[in-house]
Amino acid sequence: MSRQPPVLAAGAVCWRETEPGAVEVVLIHRTQHKDVSLPKGKVDPGETLPETAVREIAEETGLVIGLGAPLGTVSYRLPSGRDKVVHYWAAEVGPLAIARSTFEANDEVEEIHWVPLESARERLSYPHDSDVLDRFEELYRSGRARTFSVIALRHGKALPASSWDGPDATRPLLQLGNDQAANVAPGIAAFRPAKLISSPAERCLRTIAPTSWITDLPVAEKPAISQDAYRSAGKAVGKVVAKRLRRRVNAVLCSHGPVLPQIVSSLAEQAGTSPRDPAWAPQLDRASSLSVGEFAVLHLALDAAEPSLVAVEVHSPAL
Repeated sequence: MSRQPPVLAAGAVCWRETEPGAVEVVLIHRTQHKDVSLPKGKVDPGETLPETAVREIAEETGLVIGLGAPLGTVSYRLPSGRDKVVHYWAAEVGPLAIARSTFEANDEVEEIHWVPLESARERLSYPHDSDVLDRFEELYRSGRARTFSVIALRHGKALPASSWDGPDATRPLLQLGNDQAANVAPGIAAFRPAKLISSPAERCLRTIAPTSWITDLPVAEKPAISQDAYRSAGKAVGKVVAKRLRRRVNAVLCSHGPVLPQIVSSLAEQAGTSPRDPAWAPQLDRASSLSVGEFAVLHLALDAAEPSLVAVEVHSPAL
């Protein structure tokens, strides 16, 4: 008899800096379990992991957050015998989000506490939560906990070129492509983009439209990242990436299969990382080879004199 697939969950280390070098993190005291843990929760059907993390943090702590760099996963066996895998991110929480917290004690969470990082491990009930805090502390002490992201989004499944008589740029999405676009939009929004940029191609504009609707952001059309403008040297793409690195705000670039490797490699190189660096090559290769409807999040250090790559993650539609 084959083993059941693991239960997937997502959460975050919600943190704030009380003074330079001093950090507090959120711990929750769960009502029924009578334990202290990091906020997290199970993936609902049809959710991407980033969407789950933001939803669960809001439900358990009343905090509306944006995700920063990923902190990896922890795995453990549930009393039922089934495995559980929890994905975590760092999430800095500003004063406004704290002031607007809607938390009230309930049947799931009795209390939430802001606890100094140095003493948080002593209060946690589970060693695997301490492991996540260790990863966060390493990130923070290295000056890389505060990040901004460039999100590369490949358009959803489109009508085949062989079935379309008009210009390639006018090729529409299939229904599957529309479904993919709608499904990944909350996951992209979980990273709180401040700028949406798209190829002018219809299939890209339709793919980024649900994200625009959720975030209430306009979409800037950029011919330089279109398939029609594709050139092997990628100089025009490099200029688009360079501007994003200068701006240092979370941005989405919705583009095409041939252009995405240029976006990813240009970003890595301009951030001081060779795409062939063994420590980064597998992640960058995966981000360069997105399937339709997938998105890659490339996290960069915000406070560094020059942006440097911190982490790369890829997410697929949960269809």
